Amino acid sequence: MPPSQKRARRYDPVRTRTAILAQFSHVRAAVAALTPQQLDGPSGLGAWSVRELVVHLTMALSHVSGKLELPEPALAKAEVGLLEWPFSTAARADRVADDTAALAAGNPDVDALYAEVGDRFEALVRGVPDDRLVATRVGAMRLGDFLVTRTVELVVHTYDLNEAVGLDIPYDRQALAACTRLLADALAEKAPGGSVEVRVPPFAVVQCVEGPRHTRGTPPNVVETDALTWIRLATGRTQWARELDAAKVSASGERADLAALLPLMG
Repeated sequence: MPPSQKRARRYDPVRTRTAILAQFSHVRAAVAALTPQQLDGPSGLGAWSVRELVVHLTMALSHVSGKLELPEPALAKAEVGLLEWPFSTAARADRVADDTAALAAGNPDVDALYAEVGDRFEALVRGVPDDRLVATRVGAMRLGDFLVTRTVELVVHTYDLNEAVGLDIPYDRQALAACTRLLADALAEKAPGGSVEVRVPPFAVVQCVEGPRHTRGTPPNVVETDALTWIRLATGRTQWARELDAAKVSASGERADLAALLPLMG
């Protein structure tokens, strides 16, 4: 994916930070109630156990904390923009898996790990400017942008944990909104155009796919779905045809087939 040619939408940094802590708190409360047998069960994500999934969730915050403890990169501007980030995840999968396994092996007490990670994040991120650069695995990013990506990590893996253990961990509304909007904007980045309108109420509406652009009235090609179904589609947790058949996605118009464009993240 070439560097983005469009400006990413702006996110309120205070609301983003609050959303991250709220979603992490929801997960932490659920994790504290898991039994050893549940933690040792399969996660549904390759060879990961539930314990490894639980530990991986903490990395959404600890990666931010670790970068803030390092000197700011001596660069004039960010190397990676927010709309480029979703397309960078697949290339890092093996390294992430190795880091997760090592973290799980070194932290048998997951409750203590969650307490340490949450406290450290809250202390380090407080008062740091949104434009502060942080050296992420894919290149330097603005802190504000990097924090938005954390909502994706938290929301997606909260879904994974719910599925793996049969939980009903709630989704913080602002975290769900930020995750939905970033992934909708990533679709428009991947397939620029104005012939299809994708609606994910109440959080996002984007136009994408090359072709005739509508100017008023109801567009001829419309896709609509709910936020969680959209997130599952964008991250490969489900398939386009399956959700159409289940009536979780409505698609009207000859161009309103997004199957070839999904998933956006590996």
